Amino acid sequence: METLRIGQLGCGIVGSAVLRLLDRNATDITHRVGARLEVAKIAVRNLSKERDIPGEMASLLTTDPHEVVADPSIDVVVEVMGGIEPTRSFLLEAITNGKPVVTANKELLASLGGELFAAAAEKGVDIYFEGAVAGGIPLIRPLRESLAGERVRKVMGIVNGTTNFILTRMSEEGCSFAEALAEAERLGYTELDPTADIEGFDPAAKAAILASLAFNTRVVSGDVYREGIADVTAQDIAYAKRLGYAVKLLAICEQQDGGVAVRVHPAMIPASHPLAGVRDNLNAVFVEGEDVGELMFYGRGAGGPPTSVSVVGDVTTVARNILSGGRGPAVAWYRTTEVRSIDAMFSQYYILLNVADRPGVLAAVAGAFGEHGVSIASVWQEGFGDQAQLVMITHRGREADLQATLHELRSLDAVTKVTSVMRVEGGEA
Repeated sequence: METLRIGQLGCGIVGSAVLRLLDRNATDITHRVGARLEVAKIAVRNLSKERDIPGEMASLLTTDPHEVVADPSIDVVVEVMGGIEPTRSFLLEAITNGKPVVTANKELLASLGGELFAAAAEKGVDIYFEGAVAGGIPLIRPLRESLAGERVRKVMGIVNGTTNFILTRMSEEGCSFAEALAEAERLGYTELDPTADIEGFDPAAKAAILASLAFNTRVVSGDVYREGIADVTAQDIAYAKRLGYAVKLLAICEQQDGGVAVRVHPAMIPASHPLAGVRDNLNAVFVEGEDVGELMFYGRGAGGPPTSVSVVGDVTTVARNILSGGRGPAVAWYRTTEVRSIDAMFSQYYILLNVADRPGVLAAVAGAFGEHGVSIASVWQEGFGDQAQLVMITHRGREADLQATLHELRSLDAVTKVTSVMRVEGGEA
């Protein structure tokens, strides 16, 4: 039986899980592929670091990535080292040498994926990247292949487990953002620096990849409007519950007026919506098509073992392609579509105002909304001595109009503070 040799770049949490999975399920994988998959070299930064990998693989470690990407005997390169550079250069070298690539690198694909895909197309080799978005959830391949004959209208979901865990704790236990973040760090759900998660950079990269695949047009991380969850308060979540909503950090990619709108931000969604029940560090993504309707992909979206399943699945597919003398589908960016700014997007909004509790205040506030064409769907007022809070939900309106309204509200003497603003999704069409 033929043997295909694998070279791997990186051996951290995901990389070591990939090696364990390849070793543990070697017999099954061999029968499913029709060839033996043999790990030949593993590039790491530090040879002395302890790693949870099969003992016989320790001898395959090297600190020189060129031994992986330039070795003519290696058939497939697996990249799980992360980062932009020097990872980009190593993968381009591998592709130039005619080697197909499997990667889980969302940051690289969301920023410079076009360069890698173009190089792969020129050399006629595969790039597979199921592990780059939503960990172990099969999502990339359905978008690339299963839905190739469909027109996808919208992709919306929870694609970051850390922030979902934090918001779950804030909702179910009433704790503050800082307290929930501390618990996530204690349980090991965050990176050493959690900024990429809580400020929305991680889900924004994933949203760029999903939008590019769903709408067949190139979207990069910088195109994605991004807000994190650091400003979400326990009060916001309590009001959301009273209004019949849950608060989630959503990645939303949709076609809008001939363009593409891509955004990541906290949002209120109806408690009856399936995404509202996605708890802790789980992920879930809705895909809406013209004919297929709504599909939901749900499961463990992060961590070494789930992501390793996606990576090894890609390796087996690439191996089958090698044996058959073919290749998988290329990334089809055949459209040049405008990525619309946040100002042109439409949504409902939740707004919390601190105001003076005196006659005429509500009329002045309503006048500011009416002046800019933003319609109020519901409002209630709670008094606190000579102060009050107005809790408002708008009808669906344009972002630019909402921002103009907020600017005017801040100028009103009766408004002491615009305390919170959050978009509302899954309600009005």
